[in-house]
This record gives sequence, C-alpha cells and structure tokens, in this order.
Amino acid sequence: MILSCGEALIDMLPRETAQGEAGFAPYPGGAVFNTAIALGRLGARSGFLSGLSEDLFGQMLIRSLSESGVDAGLAVRSDRPTTLAFVTLTDGHASYAFYDENTAGRMLRIEDIPEIPAEVSAMFFGGISLPVDPCGAAYEALMLREAPRRLTMIDPNIRPGFIRDEAAYRARLDRMIAVADIVKLSDEDLRWLDGSGTIADLARGLLERGPKLVFVTEGATGAHGFAAGQEVFVPARKVEVVDTVGAGDTFNAGVLAALERAGALDKAAIAAADESLMRACLELGVAAAAVVVSRAGANPPWAEELA
Repeated sequence: MILSCGEALIDMLPRETAQGEAGFAPYPGGAVFNTAIALGRLGARSGFLSGLSEDLFGQMLIRSLSESGVDAGLAVRSDRPTTLAFVTLTDGHASYAFYDENTAGRMLRIEDIPEIPAEVSAMFFGGISLPVDPCGAAYEALMLREAPRRLTMIDPNIRPGFIRDEAAYRARLDRMIAVADIVKLSDEDLRWLDGSGTIADLARGLLERGPKLVFVTEGATGAHGFAAGQEVFVPARKVEVVDTVGAGDTFNAGVLAALERAGALDKAAIAAADESLMRACLELGVAAAAVVVSRAGANPPWAEELA
C-alpha cells in the first residue's frame, strides 16, 4: 500500500449562483488528500493518514476517499472542525485563503498516529501540513521514524502565505528531504527552496542532500526527472486549461503509481532507477496531470481515462 500522510480539507471553489451572484461551492481537497485520491483512481493500492473531523465536511472527505478506493482506516477522527481553503482563480491559476486554526488536521500529534502496518511499502508526505504545528512536527517525526525501512517521497507544495516561521519550516524540510528517497517540487518551489540557478543545477544540488530521485514540474512546459548521472524530460500534453488545482498532486500520484506498476516501490529499486523507469514515472504523471487541468477542481482521472 502507498500511504499518503498529510492534510485533507475542503476547497471552497468560486462559482456563480443561478441568480448571477458570486459564491463558493465545497469540494474535498488538500494536496496530500488529492494524491491519495489520484492513486486510488489510477488503480494503486492507496491509503490515507490524517486528522479528520466528524463534522459534515469530514464526512464528505471520508465519502470521497471511499468512492475512489482509498483506505482511510489509519485516519485519526476527532470532533474538531475541518480545514477550509477559499480559492480564487486568476487566469486559471489558484490562490488560497486558509482557515486552519484548531482543526482536526492541524491538531494531529505524533502520539495520535497508529502503528503503521507492514503492508505499507511507501509513504508520501507534503502539503500545508508541514509548516504548521503540531501536525507538522507529527508528520516529520513519522517520516524520520519510518524512512529507514520504507520508501518515502515528499512534495512540500510550498505556500509562502501559509508559513509563519520560515527558518523553522526550512529546517524541517531539510531534515525530511535528507531522508527521502524521492523529492518532487515545482520549478517555483525549487527556486524558493534553493535560490536562483538552472533547474538541472538546483536538482543536482538536491540529490547531493540524500534523495535518489528528484522530479521537477514546470507547468505547461513539462516535467524533469533527475538521478545520479541521469536526466530525463517529458513535455506537457497540450490541453485547454480550465484550472490548475490538483495538477502537481496528481503528478505525484502518477509517479508513485508508475513505480508500483513496475514493481519498484522499494529503496533498492529507486537507488538503481534507470532512464526507462524515470520516463515511465514522468509520462504517467504528465498524462494524469493533463486531465486534471482540463476540468474544474481537483478531479483526478481514473485509469481507464488514460488507457
């Protein structure tokens, strides 16, 4: 099983009412939640670990996970509220206003997290759960504890407006990246993390810090894969973009699903990854992301849509 560990929330997406008034409609979301959903729809054995509310929005999240074949048995339920993210779109690109204080996801602690079963072969971390505490500390502790014995992947999915203590957040990312087998970032996140330079130079710098594979997405241009002495690029598919919500999250699922299909969800396989395996990851990630950006909201494709 691939266990996605991080936030689940409700995206309040902008809509126009029948009376022509501006409004918002609730949709299940969150970067890590989206990756879990996309993995389930791509046919991977997907699980989800987070703090989830018992409120009506939490029930919506659980229902969405179940409908996409995701096992939420490890989720920690509470009577705290669900995180809300109000989304505004400018030329198809999303910006967010988060309401996250004292929520079920935010207040998750390491002592709340159940034992991870042996059937979990890979764990995915990232999203807005990492810059805030106590949940950020919980996910960091979980990753550092499990990384020696399971494949781990991280996508920070950096939201600068959500970061209150940049130095602490950067230090946390440094520690998590150092133990990760796979790191994925957008080109913007990569430059926020490590400054100016070419994508290739910055990605190679990340490889020197511990990961075996680094993937970098570059929006409508395509995606890059880097390993020791290797570099692969796959161009983006040309589609009519409706919005970009969930594109990177779905790309992550494509990478992990491709690894599962190749029987490569273990540390040895990632350390020995060749150009063929990296290309398979990039191609599935790019193909899945192309479907997401062509329709409203984070609505990842099912495997049969990509057949």
